[in-house]
Amino acid sequence: MNHSSMPSLLGVFAHPDDESLLAGGVLAQFHAAGADTAVVTATWAPNSRRAPELAEALAVLGAGAPRLLGYGDARNPEAAPDGPRLVDAPLDEAIGRLVAHLRDFRPDIVITHDALGQVTGHPDHVRTHQITLLAVEAAGHACLYPEAGAPWQPSALYAATHSESGAGRLGPLLQSVGKTLLAVPDEYVTTAVAVSPWAAVKWAAICAHRSEVARARPLPGLLARLPEPERTEIISTE
Repeated sequence: MNHSSMPSLLGVFAHPDDESLLAGGVLAQFHAAGADTAVVTATWAPNSRRAPELAEALAVLGAGAPRLLGYGDARNPEAAPDGPRLVDAPLDEAIGRLVAHLRDFRPDIVITHDALGQVTGHPDHVRTHQITLLAVEAAGHACLYPEAGAPWQPSALYAATHSESGAGRLGPLLQSVGKTLLAVPDEYVTTAVAVSPWAAVKWAAICAHRSEVARARPLPGLLARLPEPERTEIISTE
């Protein structure tokens, strides 16, 4: 039970490492203040190679055990070879799975991807955004998904994003490996959180995703090859 005055916080993200890259600082900040925090990850099965990395990252952030929807990654058949990809799964089924987690954890605040697909437009990011919006709405209605538990309505939903002026060094970094950065107009951004006090914790959580750090093109690997001051600058605002 949450005995803190801080609201409880649930992150809903597509892949292992999204939680650390996009909201690791906020998750660490809320945990340090005594709030209940957790993360739902839409893709990669519990028995996949990335599940232990996710568990380690969440332990660093104080966000509990992994909550995995268990769907496959749109671009990696290794993620859940015995199940459908997230982008192919029936929408109603995916919403129901997430509603169950919302009603079980009962968060005050939910954070997920933005409508653009979070930086690179990955289809799993876009789908997770859509599912989360619908699930947050459905979770408060007792007549919808009654098998998923008693209704619960979060009080706020935030979409993690990057503004056109605030992307900073991230744009050139992604462009260096042939990726583009999808940013929103500055006026779309309602909240910017300076997470520099928790940057070291956030970076430790990112590093827990060792398989991504070891690769050349994913963002954890790109960040790992930067000088520490430049890397810290990039990860210190959410």
